[in-house]
Amino acid sequence: MRKARRSGRVTLAEVAREADVSAITVSRALRDPEQVSQATMERIEAAVRKLGYVPDMAARALASRHTNVIGVLIPSVTNNVFSDVLRGIYDALDGTRYHLQLGNTRYSVLEEENLLRIFLSQRPAGLIVSGTDQSPATRAMLENADCPVVQIMEIGPDPVDMMVGFSHREGAKAAVTHLADAGYRRIAFLGARMDPRTQRRLQGYEDALRGHGLADPDLVVTTPRASSITLGGWLLGELLAKRPDVDAVFCNNDDIALGVLFEAQRRKIDVPGKLGICGFNDLEMMASACPSLTSLRTHRETMGREGIHMLIRSIEGDRPDERVVDLGFELMARESSAGPG
Repeated sequence: MRKARRSGRVTLAEVAREADVSAITVSRALRDPEQVSQATMERIEAAVRKLGYVPDMAARALASRHTNVIGVLIPSVTNNVFSDVLRGIYDALDGTRYHLQLGNTRYSVLEEENLLRIFLSQRPAGLIVSGTDQSPATRAMLENADCPVVQIMEIGPDPVDMMVGFSHREGAKAAVTHLADAGYRRIAFLGARMDPRTQRRLQGYEDALRGHGLADPDLVVTTPRASSITLGGWLLGELLAKRPDVDAVFCNNDDIALGVLFEAQRRKIDVPGKLGICGFNDLEMMASACPSLTSLRTHRETMGREGIHMLIRSIEGDRPDERVVDLGFELMARESSAGPG
């Protein structure tokens, strides 16, 4: 026979009676386990499990001004780049008293604005947001947030609070400079989605080509479509249709670069002799491709970990002296950019 559902939520007092401690001790233990003995903590945890107790986060926020939740806003949960960032975030949170609340903005500034309003209404301990291109309304909310804020994935001259990342423009410039130094002269840019970070990579591409006297706007092919390996092959086809003389491509991410490689192989185009290829981010597949693909390595897990460390230090009164942390990047030169001929 099915057990009748209990009416009403389990209270802190009930947990205290079950664990044979005071309600104050239960509250202290759930807020900061290090404040009670191991034996007491085990009794409280057993009572919580037995009774199915769920803390009232809203009441806790009213009592302490903040919850122990850290809000994280990222533009994608399926993109491997942000999966790596999340791995770093979860690693850094492991063993702390803080929990993560995740919001997926889906590259929409309006969705970011809406999610941020929800997060702030729940009084988070801290916030992590991706990038520096927030809407004016989002920027204002972040500047007035009653908690520390870390912008990740980029650096810039005007952080809301704290920032950890790297320069997408300088990274792209270094990658394209590598292709030019390897001897390629008709270097194209292939870009998808064209979000602000990709726009800055395009600017870095243009910086490098101007510096080498190789600028040619006819070698830029972009699309607002979401990035994929299949799209990379399609973009190369579009490029070759108008510029069959191209001898290298800089791709705004590694999915596009891998698609370019597959399409080049299908067309029997020699890589790197007739076509050099460079990607961006250096996902695991780049070193495993045949030929191996050159890419710009970005320190994504470190961004996630460092962002959490900066937040927790600030929350606990040890605010970092360095507000902007530039993690830089690393060019991973491989077979696909060995040079023409």
